[in-house]
Amino acid sequence: MKRNSLVRKVYKTKTIDKINKKIKLLGVKCKYNVFDFLNIRFILSLIIFGLLIVINQYGYIYAPIVTILFYYGFEYVILDLPIKRRGKKLEDEALFFFEVLALTIESGRNLKAALDMTTKNVKGDLSLEFEKSLGEIKLGKSLVEALKDMKARIPSDHVNNVILNITQSCIFGNNIVDSLYNQVDYLREKKLLEVKGDIGKMPVKISVVSVIFFVPLMLLIIMSPIIINLLMN
Repeated sequence: MKRNSLVRKVYKTKTIDKINKKIKLLGVKCKYNVFDFLNIRFILSLIIFGLLIVINQYGYIYAPIVTILFYYGFEYVILDLPIKRRGKKLEDEALFFFEVLALTIESGRNLKAALDMTTKNVKGDLSLEFEKSLGEIKLGKSLVEALKDMKARIPSDHVNNVILNITQSCIFGNNIVDSLYNQVDYLREKKLLEVKGDIGKMPVKISVVSVIFFVPLMLLIIMSPIIINLLMN
């Protein structure tokens, strides 16, 4: 409690809320705590600052720069990059997960039973998120409330759009199967465009590799007789 109160004195509520939202986007498997994260980052920044001041004669110049870079880089490496990778992973899992969910609903089950069966048969981060939501329903939340809370843990707008459509189908009684298939088709098309984009970038990547590695090697081979003559003389 003392550490928490100290963090609240040092950091603005807006900063604490921002970090807390990012930590939630890391999913149910994340063990981070917003107060521990802020405390560790602050302490490490002080240590780096102090060490640079002590061990380097120009530490008074380098210490502030390095400390600031570490302070913001720590958040980027520990939170932002994993969130970005997780969003991509969830989108890859969503295509199969929601297709199985649609087929399960078509077999005659209601949404809650279909979600329960799908999470048991399809493994992955997305299944874990739905398992958490189903657990919250058992504790008293409605399905709509659990799905709305789940959106705060999903770092992908495309996956959240599917969850939003499921939520609206629950509220307004729309045809959830058609909505799911439409979203699955969209995700499949998006995946296809990403693959085409990666293929389109390959010539550029190959050119860069050629410039970095092969061109210097070829120049060395061509100029090797001249270099040998110079060394001999």
